[in-house]
Amino acid sequence: MKIQLEAVLPDEGQSFRLFTPSLRNYFYWHYHPEYELVYVEAKAGLRHVGQHVSGYTESDLVLIGPNIPHLNFDYGLETEYKQIVVQLKQSFLGNAFDHTPELTGISNLFNRAAYGISFHGKTKSLVSEKLKEMQDLSHFDQLVLLLQIFQILAGSAEASTLNEIDTSVKIFLNDKIRMSSVYEYIHAHFDQHTDVKEVASIVHLSTAAFCRYFKKQTKMTFTDFVNQYRISQAKTLLLQDRPVAETAYAVGYESASHFNKLFKQFTGGSPSRFKKKYGVEG
Repeated sequence: MKIQLEAVLPDEGQSFRLFTPSLRNYFYWHYHPEYELVYVEAKAGLRHVGQHVSGYTESDLVLIGPNIPHLNFDYGLETEYKQIVVQLKQSFLGNAFDHTPELTGISNLFNRAAYGISFHGKTKSLVSEKLKEMQDLSHFDQLVLLLQIFQILAGSAEASTLNEIDTSVKIFLNDKIRMSSVYEYIHAHFDQHTDVKEVASIVHLSTAAFCRYFKKQTKMTFTDFVNQYRISQAKTLLLQDRPVAETAYAVGYESASHFNKLFKQFTGGSPSRFKKKYGVEG
């Protein structure tokens, strides 16, 4: 599956789109010229924005800038979840950003979104409640509340930048097409043996050239990236009360002890400790 351009249309009578998508097992690696604010509640899931890949537990709140490739946040979720997405063009208020000093903070926030931003702590809790509230409001009141949300995000220190560089498709289109093939391969084979020679041939590079290229793109070795992807998938299974050994095999590890070692390396604790932390008894 190649990277896809998503066509985004505002809701009728509105300058933005507010919806609750449900894609679940569909691997939707895509981009669009609109900004996107995503909130998802789930036991655990995968966050893949630009070159950044990590897992989230319980919930996630992310602001994504225009043309940044990203994976749907509900990909691979097998438990119940809730998701709210807002999509809008930067011009959704016309040229107000250029002539309204009160919107300077929000304008700066949108500039920072070119790298992808995740929010946590009280900011995430407050904004999630407001996003839920938006769904029952009139169009005008939704717009007012959306501006309040962006103002909260603009002033929050509870934020993490996801990418070190602008990863929008328009800047490195050929790289994004090539990397989408790599991500597709990892998605299809993470629970099996992953062969760096095979994936190198898919993108028409020698093994050595691919390893250099991949590390330049992601700041990680191919092996570390696959392990991080596997550990993120393992979190979802563990929170479904799957046994540790069974989880290890399900995400591609032949040895449970090796899985335990890598899980601790990437998360700071053992799989059993992770389950206990989130109230899973098995």
